[in-house]
Parts: sequence; C-alpha cells; structure tokens
Amino acid sequence: MAEFIKIYPENPNPKEIARVVQVLRKGGLIIYPTDTVYALGCDITNTRALEKIARIKGIKLEKANWSFICADLSNLSDYVRQIDTSTFKILKRALPGPYTFILPGSNNLPKGFKKKKTVGIRIPDNSIAQTLVRELRNPIVSTSIYDEDEMLEYTTDPELIYEKWENLVDVVIDGGYGDNVASTVIDLSDGEFEVIREGKGSLDIF
Repeated sequence: MAEFIKIYPENPNPKEIARVVQVLRKGGLIIYPTDTVYALGCDITNTRALEKIARIKGIKLEKANWSFICADLSNLSDYVRQIDTSTFKILKRALPGPYTFILPGSNNLPKGFKKKKTVGIRIPDNSIAQTLVRELRNPIVSTSIYDEDEMLEYTTDPELIYEKWENLVDVVIDGGYGDNVASTVIDLSDGEFEVIREGKGSLDIF
C-alpha cells in the first residue's frame, strides 16, 4: 500500500524529499505534482520500474512515449543529440514551464529506450518535481495519470488520486491541488517547430 506524503511546494521538506528519493532509488513508483497535472514516475535508470509503469499503462516499454523530467538544461546532453543554437534559445525561453519538447535522442539513452529516435524533455516549474530530480541526480521518467471519467480527463485532488492508486504505486505525494490541463507538446526533433498538442503552455512566448 502506498505512502501518502504531504510536501509543501513553497518549501519542500528535505526529509520528506529524501524519503521519496529513497523509494525511487529502490525502483519504486511515485505519483507527484508538476506545473500541470499529477504524474506517475520512476528513476530513468531502473528498467524494472520502467517495465512496471508500462504494465500499468498496458503498453510495451519500447512503444512508450514518456517524458524525461529534468531539473535544468544541464541534463540535456546526457540524453539528447547536439541541438542548434536556435533550438536551445527556444528551450531557454520556455523552461522551466508547462511544455514538453520532443528532441532527437542520443546514443546514451537508458536500456528501455535504446531504440528511440526522439525523447520528450520536461522541466516543470514546480519546486517539488525539481527538488526530487536534483536529489535523485537522474531524470524521472514520467507519464500523466488520466482519469477514466469522461467528463474529467485528469484528477486534481491528491486524496482522490491516492484512493485510486494506493495499490499500484509506492508513494503518492500530496503537493496541493493539481491542474487539469496537460503540457503543450512541441516537436523540435528535426529543427522545425511543430505543435503536437496545445495545452497549458501558451504559444505566444514563441
């Protein structure tokens, strides 16, 4: 049964963050807040944890299009092939923020993603997500948690999320009410600017 851990975004408690990071390092799954919707995530380097998420989502791991949650742009070179200056400027303007950028994957991708040509990179403007990634020292692989309710695509209340997921994950973080609009997805993988999904992130900044 999952732990339900309250963490305040204004000032994430280092002890609680350390508890969650410990779970991630041991291959646990967490549900945590971002600057958009609540997300399901695990340590990018733990193949067994990645496979668990794939099973929950009912897909094969190599078919998964999940985001890599990074703390800042310094992680990019680990997983992304060299990008040009104009692409980097776009990333710098938009991040941290509610955007997912699809970029060309490098040869260093973790085992579960070796065949991927592209990766989705996110740097959420959320102190809980950023602190977790900094402490873990690896990106968190992440996917939004949809709601089956036709009227409601994403659950925003952490207590309701816990009720639904307590037997599937190891930790649910209560970081306050989430948003119910997902990130804006922009494909920059071939140097062109293509909007795949318009979400919370405004396109006016570009």
